[in-house]
Amino acid sequence: MTRPGARNLITDVAGLRVGNAEDHKVLTGVTVIMADALTTAVVDVRGGAPGTRDTEALDPVAIDGGADAIVLSGGSVYGLDAPAGVTSLLREQGRGVFFGGVNVPIVPGAILFDLTNGGDKNWGAETPYRRLGRAAAENAGLEFPLGNVGAGLGARAGAYKGGLGSASTVTDDGLTVGAIVAVNSLGSPLIPGTDVFWAFPFEQAGEFGGRRLKGPTESSLDLPADMKGALPRQNTTIAVIAIDAAVSGVELKRIAIMAQDGFARALRPVHTPFDGDIVFAMATGKRPLGDARPRQVMRLGTVAADTLSRAIARGVYEADTLGAMKSYRALFP
Repeated sequence: MTRPGARNLITDVAGLRVGNAEDHKVLTGVTVIMADALTTAVVDVRGGAPGTRDTEALDPVAIDGGADAIVLSGGSVYGLDAPAGVTSLLREQGRGVFFGGVNVPIVPGAILFDLTNGGDKNWGAETPYRRLGRAAAENAGLEFPLGNVGAGLGARAGAYKGGLGSASTVTDDGLTVGAIVAVNSLGSPLIPGTDVFWAFPFEQAGEFGGRRLKGPTESSLDLPADMKGALPRQNTTIAVIAIDAAVSGVELKRIAIMAQDGFARALRPVHTPFDGDIVFAMATGKRPLGDARPRQVMRLGTVAADTLSRAIARGVYEADTLGAMKSYRALFP
């Protein structure tokens, strides 16, 4: 049996904190997942239009083999400035790999497209993202809101307002899995013709409204009508999953691959040529994995996928209407 963690947030995984910062004039924001120390981390990219920074440092065969923080940002290519703000703050704190008298924090990141959401993008010579990245890192804590915050502020999920979502799961033997996601998908989070999330079988304690199918449905096998218009480079769901188990980089990579299934359980279509779908994975190593490691890795990957699907639905459910982007709760009161 499993249950949500005490907060039902990724910060139920010991050793992690989350911070958010927004610019409401620009209608964009940044989310930072901060590790208390250099943490084993990997990445898995499935979308056809990704935007990333320093993800090669997370290859299990790379020399660094970890991350001090991971950044999720709005702003498309401009949002790739956000990790620089986090990096400067961490260096001031003495964090990072030590090379020749200099601390070098490892801060990978990924971006989503929110440039056409109605905000003022005429920011001049300097983008706001370095400032927002630093502010988000300074705000990092164990509690944080969902919906129109951080990287989810200007996001859209299919035809609905997207947002920042998070969830956690604790297994019966005490392992904790968490997820956080900025949902800006081309695909729809809802079963066509209903108010029910695709992720409904995995919902815990009514965390995204408790809606259920009222009878048989006949879903078309073609593309859903309530997805976004299929425009290149204008969509992406970016996520971080985390575990407190002590695993190797190779084992964590397999967990990240399996966690991508959470996208497919919550969104349709997904991993399209027009999305930059990415899952980062972090392992804080607070608990030993125990015997039967391959089976435990399989188990953690399965739980991570379910937890990520819940986080996606929560991000959409908790979002508020923003301009022309109508929220789920406004459309389905």
